[in-house]
Amino acid sequence: MSRTPQAVAARRPAYLAELAQGTDRFHEPPRPDCPWCGSTRLRTRLRTTDLLQHKPGTFTVDQCEVCRHSFQNPRLTPEGLAFYYRDFYDGLYADQAEKIFGPQSSAKRHLRAARALRKYIEPESWLDVGTGRAHFPAVARRVLPYTAFDGLDAGPAVEEGRRRGRIQRAHRGLLTDLAPRLAGRYDAMTMFHHLEHAVEPREELKAAHRVLRPGGHLLIEVPDPESRYAKLLRKWWVPYFQPQHLHFIPLANLRTELRALGFTVVAVDRREPHVPLDLSAACALLLGHCLPHRDDPWRKAPGRLRRRLRQVLVYVAAPAFVVCYAADALLAPLVSRTRFSNAYRIIARRNP
Repeated sequence: MSRTPQAVAARRPAYLAELAQGTDRFHEPPRPDCPWCGSTRLRTRLRTTDLLQHKPGTFTVDQCEVCRHSFQNPRLTPEGLAFYYRDFYDGLYADQAEKIFGPQSSAKRHLRAARALRKYIEPESWLDVGTGRAHFPAVARRVLPYTAFDGLDAGPAVEEGRRRGRIQRAHRGLLTDLAPRLAGRYDAMTMFHHLEHAVEPREELKAAHRVLRPGGHLLIEVPDPESRYAKLLRKWWVPYFQPQHLHFIPLANLRTELRALGFTVVAVDRREPHVPLDLSAACALLLGHCLPHRDDPWRKAPGRLRRRLRQVLVYVAAPAFVVCYAADALLAPLVSRTRFSNAYRIIARRNP
């Protein structure tokens, strides 16, 4: 569905009726302990609103002072997750999400990741978890032409990936639910920025161990909560991605968990997974917060004068975004080699 004024207006009554009931019901009760280590020594790391779509609601990220794990607290309920995901990757803003997360923005990173795993294995079968429209398999087959790629995703986009020939099989659902049926089927598995969305990331890792064959390899990329950009930019650091990101796992914690599950970590990298967008994305979030709001179905329709004012201010603010974008690109070779890198990669082999 394209984002037209008619499509926005058609969805507005349902959104406003839903929001009339309040947003508190979208949250579980706050938990007093860390979901990773169980410690009750928690501190508030972040309080923010939805800076992405500007849907109503307030969100808190707590951090454990013992293991440094950070997590959304209180966490969204399944109903809340459905509300905040709606019209982001599909529906009204599917075209916008495709521009941000599609092949043009991620092809080089995907190609580097495929080559990184090829150093350790040339798999016959590969499962891409959280594949969306299967952009990664489409790129990875350039370096692994004889590998059979399948995709798994909870949304309908995975079916589109299969129809376009990017994957052979489309598994729609959650990895934790499908793992018994897929047990021992794959030589390789990727999770690109998937674990931070998972309600229970540990269960996702257990399911990955079950789906992989002995000797199979798992490649994970996630935001790095220890990035110095997170402290510098605070709520404007886009990898916080509230309310969608539920967990922020420090590298040491993920390494320890993989080993405990029966994996051997064979490679760790903070350089290649870095995405050079911290400054430009922060600028875009700040502008989106300050400018008059656009015509979204979860808010009252703006008047003509307000819409015109937004258009003028977007043009006025464009040079600031261009400067930040150029700075991200120029600084990327240096930033990716420092603790300002915003993501990390782990490759682990399932033990025999």
